[in-house]
Amino acid sequence: MNRDHEVANSEMEHGDRNLALACLMKSFGNFENDVHATVKTYFKHCAVTMTTEELSRSMLFLAFGGIDPVTKKCFATPSQTKRINVVMLTCGHYDASGEFAYHVGLPAKSGVGGGIVAVVPGKMSIAIWSPALNRYGNSHAGTLALEKFTDKTGLSIF
Repeated sequence: MNRDHEVANSEMEHGDRNLALACLMKSFGNFENDVHATVKTYFKHCAVTMTTEELSRSMLFLAFGGIDPVTKKCFATPSQTKRINVVMLTCGHYDASGEFAYHVGLPAKSGVGGGIVAVVPGKMSIAIWSPALNRYGNSHAGTLALEKFTDKTGLSIF
């Protein structure tokens, strides 16, 4: 697994909101581990680098009820897969998640590097990369491309 250490360090340097939220969660007893170490680990996970092919392939199991259709390996139960897809649909694009759901209509997750991975249940996963981000921190061109894709193919969940 490759990590972009520059991205991880930048996230940590500018991650005051995430640190504050983790501290707030801890103050309510919903966070057991060291906040700083946990948030640092989170930022390292956010800085994993993949090609679009690797990203799409890594999420394919979410399109097939938790089972990788290529290897037949089970990574999650259908119930867990449904929950993951719901979280991606409702939260995967930060403050723009509702707009993304409305315009694209697929469970998806964006990344700070400009990548987006979307799931078409029962069919496929799709990854797009374009580094220019919109004001919400999501790939501008990637969002538009996925909207055009669902408009042209009718492969929206709505």
